[in-house]
This record gives sequence, structure tokens and C-alpha cells, in this order.
Amino acid sequence: MAGLWIWLILPGLSLTLGRDMRNRGQIFWEWADPDLHFRNFDERMADGSLINIQVRVSKANQTQLFLGIYAQDGELLLEEGYLDCKDQTMTTAMTWALQRAYSWMTTGKLSDR
Repeated sequence: MAGLWIWLILPGLSLTLGRDMRNRGQIFWEWADPDLHFRNFDERMADGSLINIQVRVSKANQTQLFLGIYAQDGELLLEEGYLDCKDQTMTTAMTWALQRAYSWMTTGKLSDR
């Protein structure tokens, strides 16, 4: 049913039932903070996999970043969390993460942080 989204939140598991289902891993749950506003970016790739990037500014004024890549069926492929993106704006951090995701999806390798 188009436009129908059901959110399930269980310990260690987060699913969106529908087109953007994803199985969240431990790194996401360690990074998540419902008290902080964040910007979100999702990109569905040609093979059906999903890139999810979230960026925020902490109460200590540090730019923080989450990068997740999930297979078409929602399987966790890669998650990274950064609590201090030194001297980066939210936009710069998000751009860096997107390039990192593209690189990993193309080569299967991660460059230095």
C-alpha cells in the first residue's frame, strides 16, 4: 500500500516496514539521541541498497555524524558513527559521508577517516 509506513522499535532493532526497511545495528543505537535535532539524507541506489546519513550538532557544539548502508532487504551492510567531526559544518560532514558511502559501495573498502 503506497504511503503506508509502520515503525517498529524493539531493543536492538528498528524497522520501517515498506520500501525503506532497515535493520539498525548497535552503532546506530549508540549514536542515537532523541533529544537532539538532526538532518537526514537517504539515497536509494540502482541495486536497491540504501544510504542513510544523519548529522547533528551536540549540546557541546560538536558536529556529529551517522552513516548507514543497508541492502535492498534492509540487511545492515555498514554503519559508522562519529561523535566529533572536527571543525566540519553539518553540510561538510554530510558531503564527506556521502562520498565515503559511494566509495565503499564501489570498491568495498573504506578510506582513512
